Amino acid sequence: MTKDEMIAKIAKDAKINKRQAADALSSFFWNVTSSLKKGKKVGFVGFGTFTVNRRKARIGRNPQTGAKINIPATKVPHFRAGKTLREAVKK
Repeated sequence: MTKDEMIAKIAKDAKINKRQAADALSSFFWNVTSSLKKGKKVGFVGFGTFTVNRRKARIGRNPQTGAKINIPATKVPHFRAGKTLREAVKK
């Protein structure tokens, strides 16, 4: 599902226009991103939890030359599905 398809579904389900649905979805994305940048966890009971995980620095290899390269430590977003979502997808 694309962002445009999601906006259309939200507009139809909430009986609002597409502009309002787009604003609501953009607000959701912005608030989740903002919270994760601050190091906070964002959780929705039954749906899942967004967190930030740290990846350690490591040594990798350039696939073209085989030379060793240093890969720096970084933070990456992570989503863990909640029980209700996991069970709904299984069916």
